[in-house]
Amino acid sequence: MSPDALVSLLSHWLARHVDDGELASGLRDARTQDLSEDQTEAVAELLDELERGESRGELERVARETLEALALG
Repeated sequence: MSPDALVSLLSHWLARHVDDGELASGLRDARTQDLSEDQTEAVAELLDELERGESRGELERVARETLEALALG
């Protein structure tokens, strides 16, 4: 999954058009070779938080940080 596709996925999740399971699946399927080191770390952190069952508020904070990392490259 490209950075642009990840941005779209995260945006849809934040708008509650995608559920946690779909987000986790998309993050697992992300092709990290297309991402910078910072982007890869952000995606991994979000997936870890999601799998740990963090609160929606905490997940949204991490998702926004991940969006920023993806946007900045």
